[in-house]
Amino acid sequence: MSQYYLNYLDELEAEAIYILREVWAQFQNPVIMFSGGKDSILVTHLAKKAFYPSKIPFALLHVDTGHNFPEALQFRDELVEKLGVKLWVGSVQKSIDEGRVAEEKGKNATRNALQITTLLDAIEEHKIDCAIGGGRRDEEKARAKERFFSHRDDFGQWDPKNQRPELWNLLNGKHFEGEHFRAFPISNWTEMDVWNYLKREEIEIPSLYLAHDREVVWRNDAWIPNSEFLKLEPSEKVVTKRIRFRTLGDITITGGIESDADTLEKIVDEVSTMRQTERGNRSDDKRSETAMEDRKKEGYF
Repeated sequence: MSQYYLNYLDELEAEAIYILREVWAQFQNPVIMFSGGKDSILVTHLAKKAFYPSKIPFALLHVDTGHNFPEALQFRDELVEKLGVKLWVGSVQKSIDEGRVAEEKGKNATRNALQITTLLDAIEEHKIDCAIGGGRRDEEKARAKERFFSHRDDFGQWDPKNQRPELWNLLNGKHFEGEHFRAFPISNWTEMDVWNYLKREEIEIPSLYLAHDREVVWRNDAWIPNSEFLKLEPSEKVVTKRIRFRTLGDITITGGIESDADTLEKIVDEVSTMRQTERGNRSDDKRSETAMEDRKKEGYF
């Protein structure tokens, strides 16, 4: 009897597509959280595959902090137009202007935590019952606690001790009115898996992930991009370095690494030798040992 084997990327793809189809089957108004980063691009590509030849049945939701990389926003808009999908944008600046949140002050101020209120407002406004994200368990210890279907209460909060069992690939999306779920179809992928898959599928990514010359400042053990939002200390100097970014967030907190990897093949080779997690250059995660988990409990993605 002949046997059929999938390689590991095919297995991961099949698992993610199964979860995306389960989301569509169990929820009334799901969306894909889209930032323009590689993981949200990957999830969007998998959704395209899952429902082909139909269009992606989910809208894309972007929580815009106002401190984004311009390249990421341009990539987002071009992809939305190419796919012909809806794009909903929640504005952190609008939340600030309306007095919903207060902007942080000081050298290390960030709008990262302010996204929580904007996201929960968008979920309520659009009556979203499931938000699909590109979180992976290998990224950070708090994300390692997530299930494929992650329950949120009617305040949008996450209790890691109160999650549904997921036995035999059975996913339970039942919830009361006002509650919602977050779904993580690529939970079992690693950073290396993502890059190998992007390379295999020839998926377009923002140029930020490829090595390029950029003005940066050394802060919090990482090269932070110089921008109109960055407040420089007298001792800090702007220099030009050849860098790339392993992960994308606000331009004020996303640190780059010195690199010559300007192709997907070179990125795969580079990542294979690294021992630090890709979020190691995110200053928002360095505020405390439980920074990510604390934000997630309040409603952060």
